[in-house]
Amino acid sequence: MAENRFLDRFNKFKIRYLSGHKFLFLMAAVVGLAAGLAAVIIKNLVHFIREILKNGFQGEHTRYFIFILPIIGIALVIVYIKYINRYPVRHGIPGILFSISKNNGIIRSHNLYSSIITSALTVGFGGSVGLEGPTVVTGGAIGSNMGRLFKLSYKETILLISCACAGAISAIFKAPIAGIVFALEVMMLDLTMWAIMPLLIASATAALTSYLFLGQNVLYPFQFTEAFEMSQIHYYLILGVLAGLLSVYFTKGYIYISNIFEKFENPWKRLLLAGGLLGMIIFLFPPLYGEGYEIVNQGLRGEYIHLFENTFFESWSQTFVLVVIYMLLIIGIKVIATTLTFAAGGVGGIFAPSLFMGANMGLVFGLILNQIGIDVSLSSMALVGMAGMIAGVIHAPLTAIFMIAEITGGYELFFPLMLVSTISYATVRYFVKNSVYTVQLAKRGELMTHHKDRNILLMMKVSELIETNFKTVRADDTLRDLIKVITKSSRNIYPVVDEKHNLLGIVKLDDIRHIMFNQEMYDTTTISELMIHPKWSIQSTDQMEEVARVFTESGRYNIPVLQNGKYLGFVSRAKVFSSYREMLKHFSED
Repeated sequence: MAENRFLDRFNKFKIRYLSGHKFLFLMAAVVGLAAGLAAVIIKNLVHFIREILKNGFQGEHTRYFIFILPIIGIALVIVYIKYINRYPVRHGIPGILFSISKNNGIIRSHNLYSSIITSALTVGFGGSVGLEGPTVVTGGAIGSNMGRLFKLSYKETILLISCACAGAISAIFKAPIAGIVFALEVMMLDLTMWAIMPLLIASATAALTSYLFLGQNVLYPFQFTEAFEMSQIHYYLILGVLAGLLSVYFTKGYIYISNIFEKFENPWKRLLLAGGLLGMIIFLFPPLYGEGYEIVNQGLRGEYIHLFENTFFESWSQTFVLVVIYMLLIIGIKVIATTLTFAAGGVGGIFAPSLFMGANMGLVFGLILNQIGIDVSLSSMALVGMAGMIAGVIHAPLTAIFMIAEITGGYELFFPLMLVSTISYATVRYFVKNSVYTVQLAKRGELMTHHKDRNILLMMKVSELIETNFKTVRADDTLRDLIKVITKSSRNIYPVVDEKHNLLGIVKLDDIRHIMFNQEMYDTTTISELMIHPKWSIQSTDQMEEVARVFTESGRYNIPVLQNGKYLGFVSRAKVFSSYREMLKHFSED
């Protein structure tokens, strides 16, 4: 009751003082602040867990502790999800995209905190993933629940979700421009002034919140030592292709390994198998423990010796060929470690693994060039390699360009950042049409894109367009029975069903018009002799894009809708078109 009274008073205040877009601007600031605080909390929680583990497990047996710690962390995640949360915690951005396209922007309220807790346990204990995905989910949940609380429309709710996601990226990476571009490029938000202003407000508010609590230092300090030379442009072109091919490997490897472990329904079996493999990989390759931010920072300084410290491969650091082989192993196995972390039950993001792989790929490419006598900046190659991997893995070249420039302060390399990101994206698109985020959604026909017509069709549902005022008849009924039905019906199609309501055929008024007044045939002609089997039908689970295709190819105006063979009704071309126009009008309004 108290909550309802508060909302009533707030709504009166809103109507009087916050008319038009003013209210959305205020909400954008609120969700930006909340997303920024979520990023601060998750960062500090991971740091707190790491400090406890670092103080408790130091010593000569540290290598053996890092074998078991990720398994313990993921086991705690499973316990929390199964016995405390009691709802599954989705993997980051795909869940947000699904809620936008198929769930009316509704994100369960437990995501306000569950992703923070589970990802902090996963990453804090050494899972080989990042924190950005869970932070975005938390931000999305804030926007969704704010929209529901204040009874906002679908369009306004989606805008708040996008604002919160932009704020999450802005705060976690201290990159406000990248947060805005991310919302436009990855969250598929329309580029209109109606959307831009709230995004600007949310992203700036989140970044200020992050600066206040975490300081203003860039995430990956980059010291610019050598100016970009146009004579080296072809090396960056090659780096872009390599980043694209590595992104293809990341995507295909992630999907392949994930599909293997999805067959194990018991979470504890997945933990034992995937977690055990993850522990062995980290035991052999300690640099794969955790997010890897320190490794990336070393790479941006052009250093690689740290990759060999406290490993079984320290002696390899003295031989260049073995250095290259080891670094390539680290890069390739990072995909496996990341996927195993997810497969075992961990929660996290893929930005950090992508940055890790990109930095080391750029570094090893630069080392090879220097070894054969071509003088290039190792730091610049590492930095630009990070952009190439982000562009390729998440299919977002603009996000990659602005994010790497902001989180490193490497604006002097803006042109090579653009070049490598574009080449990487073009390369990966040649082999893989969808990113890691969207491949499963696209396979189920649930993916929103920047194609407005397709998005509107995606949001339309067959179940909401079914017309049920068609009178049904039985196959053994006579023409006389049909005439009685016709006199009570306003439609010109009559579905023929059996006792279980399976569709056997249809009778069209135009097909019987020439005999419907011939009374001699009333009792001798059965409907089974008059009906025809429809060549076209729609399943109740079909996407509207498929429905539109059926209408186009068939030329029909009414098509029957079935569910496991049972008749549900008809969908008419006129109703589909009318519904489409209403939705288009709604989403085109500023």
